[in-house]
Amino acid sequence: MESQVRGGTRWKRFAVVMVPSVAATAAIGVALAQGALAASFSVSGQSFKVTADRVEGTGFSQYGALDQGYTLDGQKTVHPVAVSAFKSATLKNMCQSVVTPNIPLLGSVSLKLTAGTGDTPAEADNLYIDVADLAADATFKNIDIGVAAKDASKGPGMKGGGEQANPFGFAQQADSVTLTDVKQTAWATTAGTFKLSGLHMSLSTGVKECY
Repeated sequence: MESQVRGGTRWKRFAVVMVPSVAATAAIGVALAQGALAASFSVSGQSFKVTADRVEGTGFSQYGALDQGYTLDGQKTVHPVAVSAFKSATLKNMCQSVVTPNIPLLGSVSLKLTAGTGDTPAEADNLYIDVADLAADATFKNIDIGVAAKDASKGPGMKGGGEQANPFGFAQQADSVTLTDVKQTAWATTAGTFKLSGLHMSLSTGVKECY
């Protein structure tokens, strides 16, 4: 069975997503035991944007959760997200950006990261992405929609640790998924391993995002 999806979506629709975070550059080659998170973390007050020409993933599952974190002025807050999990994935021509506003004397400063822009795509194993918004073309193979989150066995499993997610809540899963023309906004990403081929990171003043 195959299903195609097109268009933008919010977290309540649990759209599929695939993207690395800026923090992933520090986690390259670091494996998490059995593909599960040992502990959760508080997300920063900055979401980030990611684009990719093509993403191919195997062992996919997705469920709703809440990310605890902070605003940029240090206030505690909570973000509703759709957690997309993959046993393995490749990303072609990936771009990631995050903007830090209101820096004294500089104004906004943009960080942009690119990888997988040559013949070798970026690669990830046991990848979890907490997404807030997504637009893409998506094709699923052998998809199940409406399973209990704890029973979504095609993916690497729920994060565990201090994750705020209902194991009996709505989830979907598929043997594999292919996404093209991906544009998405996320709050967090965690991976067992993340290989960013052709990695390039730059800082510049002003708002310069991937999209």
